[in-house]
Amino acid sequence: MNKLSGRKIFTYVFLTIAVFVSLFPFYFMFVSASNTNNDILSIAPKLTFGSNLLKNYANLNKRIDIGRVFLNSVIITFIYTALSVLLHSMAGYALTKFNFKGKGLLFGVIMVTMMIPSQVLYVPLFTLMNTIGWANSYQAVILPALANAFGIFLMRQNMMAFPTALMEAARIDGYGEISLFFKIVLPNMKPAMGALGIYMFMSMWNSFMWPLIILGTKSMYNFPVALSMLNGVVWRKDYGVIMLATSLATLPIMLIFFVFQKQFVSGVMGGAVKE
Repeated sequence: MNKLSGRKIFTYVFLTIAVFVSLFPFYFMFVSASNTNNDILSIAPKLTFGSNLLKNYANLNKRIDIGRVFLNSVIITFIYTALSVLLHSMAGYALTKFNFKGKGLLFGVIMVTMMIPSQVLYVPLFTLMNTIGWANSYQAVILPALANAFGIFLMRQNMMAFPTALMEAARIDGYGEISLFFKIVLPNMKPAMGALGIYMFMSMWNSFMWPLIILGTKSMYNFPVALSMLNGVVWRKDYGVIMLATSLATLPIMLIFFVFQKQFVSGVMGGAVKE
């Protein structure tokens, strides 16, 4: 019994240290957002909230239009997340529940695309967007990223667990294929859709390289691109301002994850179904 208690104590101590190590950088980031450069860069950095938050925000607004940047990120990310969840659900459903010639080959080709580095596609995509007049626009950021092999794979694996007998019963009751998908299948795929939504939200919210290439004006920048402008040589590096901007960019991701974490875990576990 004592040996078991000792193991529990060691486990709790280890987990407590791990949580502290994991969360301390976020705490320091939020604290630094309200402090001055001197407080942050001193030999003993200030670890409590300061009174410089409003000044840091005013300085941040002078350098980048934080309201516009936030609006750009929200529009791009939410539209992309909604479209990607819908399209990947449709693709996963078709690859799982419909039998057609070449289905296995098609899925294999989709999986192979995961091996292609995204950097290889930037030049042809940039040329295409310029040709059709979509450069420096929301759709130029959103549409090329919708064809995501991981999203299709995740939804396919979860769709495999959906009972085909329930679909047949719905067809007998008079449901068409579209009604069947939206009224029967999707409501039962909420955990998988939640997991996919979190993944897609995070990937687009943090997207940097492609928006940097295709967006040419400051009024169209998203958070990652705008944050990179704060680290340039035009202004003196104000780490309080940088930490504040980083905090504003991080909070939505943390909020989304905390709200949908149960769906995320359930959706990822659901993807472990074997064919």
